[in-house]
Amino acid sequence: MASKINHRARHVALKWSHTAGLFCAMMVLCVPGLWIVLNSFRPTVEIMAKPPVWIPNNLNLDHYRAMFGGIGEGSVPVLTYFTNSLIISVTSTVIAILVGMAGGYAFARYKFKFKGGIFVGLMVTRAVPGVALSLPLFILFARIGIIDTHIGMILAYVALNVPFTVWLIDGFFRQVPPELAEAAEIDGCTRWQAFWRVEFPVARSGIASAGIFAFLTSWNEYALAAQLTRSTTSKTMPVGLLDFTSQFTLNWGGMCALAVLMIIPALILTFLVQKHLIAGLTFGGVKG
Repeated sequence: MASKINHRARHVALKWSHTAGLFCAMMVLCVPGLWIVLNSFRPTVEIMAKPPVWIPNNLNLDHYRAMFGGIGEGSVPVLTYFTNSLIISVTSTVIAILVGMAGGYAFARYKFKFKGGIFVGLMVTRAVPGVALSLPLFILFARIGIIDTHIGMILAYVALNVPFTVWLIDGFFRQVPPELAEAAEIDGCTRWQAFWRVEFPVARSGIASAGIFAFLTSWNEYALAAQLTRSTTSKTMPVGLLDFTSQFTLNWGGMCALAVLMIIPALILTFLVQKHLIAGLTFGGVKG
C-alpha cells in the first residue's frame, strides 16, 4: 500500500515538474514576441528607458498611425509591401509545391540511374545559406534584367524551397503503400487518376505541411530580398523594416509595429491549417 502511494506521489511530482519545465520553455520562447508587441504600443521614451520599463505605463497607437501616415514621422507603404510579400510568397510556394510533388513522388516511387546521387546533390544545395547566394544571384539577375521584380524574387524563393519540399514530400509518399495505387489501376483508374484519387488524399496533410514551411520561409526571408529589391514596387515586408532606420537613429516603435503586422498573417495561416500541420508532422510516425 505504501509503495503504491509513493509511486503515485512520484508520478504526480513528475507530471508537475514536466508541466513546469514546459511552462518555462514556453516563457523563454514567448517573451521576445510579447516584448515586440508591447513595444509597438509604447512610446519611444519607455522603449529606450534604462533600466527597462517592464510594466508599460502608457499604451497607444501612435506607431501604427505613424506607419500609415497619420502623424509626423512619414508614412511607410505598408500595403504595398504586404501585397508584394503576399504575391511573391504565395506564387513561389505554389510553384515549389508543384515541383516538390513531382520530384518527391518520382524519388519515392520510381527507380532510375543516379537516383541516390541526384537526391544527395539536391539536399546539398539546401545546406548552402541563402546569403551566400545573394551576390551570384544579383549578378545573374542583373544580366537578364529581373533585378527589383516580382518574378526575380519568385524564382529565387522557388530555388530556395524546392530541395526542402522534395525531401519532405518524398518522405510522405514513402509512407503511402504503393499497393493502393495498384489496386486503383486494377479497378480501371489511369496512373494519373490513381495518384489524384488515392495517393494524393492520403499524403495531403504532409503536402500541406511542406506548403506551410515553404510559405513561411518566403514570407520571413530577408537576406536575398534585401539584395534583389530596390524600390517599393518589389520590396517585401522584412526589407520594409529598413524604412525605420536612418543614419543616426532607429525607430524601434515603428519597426516593432511592422513586425507585428508581419506576424499576424503567419499566425492566422498557422491556426487555419493547424489540423493539417499536426497531421502532416505526425504522418507515418505510427505504424499499423
